[in-house]
Amino acid sequence: MSKQSLIIYKIPVLYNILNEIRENFKFNLYNFSEKSDFQKIDSKKFGNYIILTNYKNKSENKSNQLVFENFPISVFKIIEKANILFLKQKFQDQSQISIGKYKLDLNSRKLINKEKSLKLTEREAEIIIFLNNSKTSQSIENLQNKVWGHVSDLETHTVETHIYRLRKKLMEIFDDDKFIISTKEGYKIQ
Repeated sequence: MSKQSLIIYKIPVLYNILNEIRENFKFNLYNFSEKSDFQKIDSKKFGNYIILTNYKNKSENKSNQLVFENFPISVFKIIEKANILFLKQKFQDQSQISIGKYKLDLNSRKLINKEKSLKLTEREAEIIIFLNNSKTSQSIENLQNKVWGHVSDLETHTVETHIYRLRKKLMEIFDDDKFIISTKEGYKIQ
């Protein structure tokens, strides 16, 4: 499980209350009192983090904030909202796969590189995932078996056709003709 951190910003009373019951949490708890503390945040130390603050202290350039406008509020409500945000972050993290210079968003089935993106069919996404998870080149027969579920020895050009169309799309959008390469053994992602 990835590390999760709840950072309380400029609400020391709330930090003290939560700190007293922290053994019940599945996240780490931190107290920040200065804006300069934000510069110390890095994903290795804090993992997925949420900054909890009030409306007066909210930061315009921080995306993962939990901002409460009205106090008092139930501690259980605060913890519930924090846990929901942590679940959303975890879902988002699990839905993106890094593949070389690209990110594959499994939810939207988009291959993304900087500001460009390519919408993939379900089968194209499955091909990319299978080739990415493979350490060696994969034969046409192996792709038919693992991606399409074909187990017969029928002559078909389904794999070649899909790879050809996928390469064509990659070339049109990303000007990349080296993402999926052909080898003597089959296909692989470089």
